[in-house]
Amino acid sequence: MLEKIRNAGAVFIGPHSPVAVGDYIAGPNHVLPTGGTARFASPLGVYDFVKHQSIIGYTKPALKNVWKDVKLLAEIEGLDGHARSIDVRFS
Repeated sequence: MLEKIRNAGAVFIGPHSPVAVGDYIAGPNHVLPTGGTARFASPLGVYDFVKHQSIIGYTKPALKNVWKDVKLLAEIEGLDGHARSIDVRFS
């Protein structure tokens, strides 16, 4: 049965896995996606309360390897400023 489940915030297996265990002890938390939102959302968890930050550092040769793809994606999305930000680095 588990293999057939595609979208769920938590799956409780067997008669000795009550929802209360998931809420208080097992870890998932009792704030689960509802109303079909498990298709694109996860349960509330500890990482929702931790600040994350991405750090991006490209060299000119590294950017040169991908600039056409980045520019194309920006143009497809209609983000002209993003596309220009690539162009100015190679003009």
